[in-house]
Amino acid sequence: MGEIIVEEKGKKGGKRKAKKHSTRIDMTPMVDLMCLLITFFMLTTAFSKPKVMVITMPEKTDNPDDKDRPEIPKNRTLNILLTEGHKVYYYIGIADPKKPAELPQLVKTDFSKDGIRKLLLIKNKDLFTKIAEYRDKRITGKTVVADTTADSAIKQMKKDDKHGPIILIKADENAKYKDMVDIIDEMAICNIASYAVVDPTPTELEMLKNAPK
Repeated sequence: MGEIIVEEKGKKGGKRKAKKHSTRIDMTPMVDLMCLLITFFMLTTAFSKPKVMVITMPEKTDNPDDKDRPEIPKNRTLNILLTEGHKVYYYIGIADPKKPAELPQLVKTDFSKDGIRKLLLIKNKDLFTKIAEYRDKRITGKTVVADTTADSAIKQMKKDDKHGPIILIKADENAKYKDMVDIIDEMAICNIASYAVVDPTPTELEMLKNAPK
């Protein structure tokens, strides 16, 4: 508790004595400030949601030759290989090590809008257009639904897609983490329904060594 010293006037020629008065601190503004701060932190905590990246990883199996694994259609399979120097390669189909004469050729591309994104949009044109039209209807007010309902509808569109590409993302030991983040961002931008991060096979690593620089 503070004290205020006020000079007290005495008689003429006399000494002036200091008179002490006790003070009272008004805490009302402090309480108002605390209420504002609590409200602020409650709102920012509620609206600030953590950002996560969903990555589809292959299931571990003790038997690599398991016949119960689902077969991936070769014509829908698009393999994307990442390696050092931010280089990106791709090929369509399956690289069968038992048929070395029929191995596909790696095509070099990059992360530009005319690179891997253009390829993904071409391969995923039907689903991308369908989702884009649905989002446009929501923006223009032709379709009025809650965000959770819209997210569920888009997920169902992706689940029902039977013609879009199935992307297999493969990075060797020299690839950068940034490249992995960038390629997964491209999956989200292009509305790719099916993709997974898998390890490159020995055949694909050999193909990377002989790939165009």
